[in-house]
Amino acid sequence: MSKTAFVFPGQGAQAVGMGKDAYETFERSRAIIEQADEALGFKLSDIIFEGPEETLKLTANTQPALLTVSIALLEALEGRGLKADYVAGHSLGEYSALVAAGVLSFKDAVRTVRARGLFMEQAVPNGQGAMAAVLGAEREALAALCAQVSSESTAVELANVNCPGQIVVSGTAAGVQTVVERGKEAGAKRVIPLDVSGPFHSSLMKPAAEKLGDTLASVELQDASIPVIANVTAREVTGASDIRALLVEQVYSPVLWEDSVRYLIEQGVDTFVEIGSGTVLAGLIKKIDKNVRVISVNSITALDALQVN
Repeated sequence: MSKTAFVFPGQGAQAVGMGKDAYETFERSRAIIEQADEALGFKLSDIIFEGPEETLKLTANTQPALLTVSIALLEALEGRGLKADYVAGHSLGEYSALVAAGVLSFKDAVRTVRARGLFMEQAVPNGQGAMAAVLGAEREALAALCAQVSSESTAVELANVNCPGQIVVSGTAAGVQTVVERGKEAGAKRVIPLDVSGPFHSSLMKPAAEKLGDTLASVELQDASIPVIANVTAREVTGASDIRALLVEQVYSPVLWEDSVRYLIEQGVDTFVEIGSGTVLAGLIKKIDKNVRVISVNSITALDALQVN
């Protein structure tokens, strides 16, 4: 039997103006965006719709903005009766998945990811951490290079295992620069430094994880109504206490996206619906398995096209 997974993008997918057509077209979508403004106490909607891009790109703005647009589009999608058998999200996108699975209320989620973004910005002084995309390297060889660099000088680790041939590393600026210079030792064709504000999903984020743990301790979580695939384990999780612990761990652990998608395919998922800004996840999923159906719902036009198929 055919199964569907809803998947949600993370940081890097943002674009000024995202979600505006949903806001203007669907009452349920507009209500979500208005709830975000109310929950945060400032007009996040102005930053989403009007920018400027530099303001939207600040981690503490990007995270609630992407969550808000994903849930606004999810409301439009569910308003047409579409349901998922599983949900997953890439890094920040895991919070959208948790809202979709009824674990977190939207208001609690948007406040939590705003705090998460602030904690991540504060964890490492600007310029001291970095990330880079490594293209063409095998996971084991790159992990070995990172371990060697970390033992010789400063920390660098696998951060996002996105798809075959695309892995992101994260750590100190010096550690990442060493991988940029020595990437060929792990079989890399190219290593591209990323324009990010910190070394996300590395052990340098542990101070942010501790603060997030304190924040999450006072947030009400329910058991998931549909299985959520956790970034940390690439396996399904439904219990609220397990989810809470994994969200803290997720801040400093690698995002096992390729493993998550492969697990979903093993469970019989043959249709992935990416909900939110951009088409980043669609591209990654197709590189993992070109035989699955991938649909990106990033606008009302895309949603209308989905109804036709």
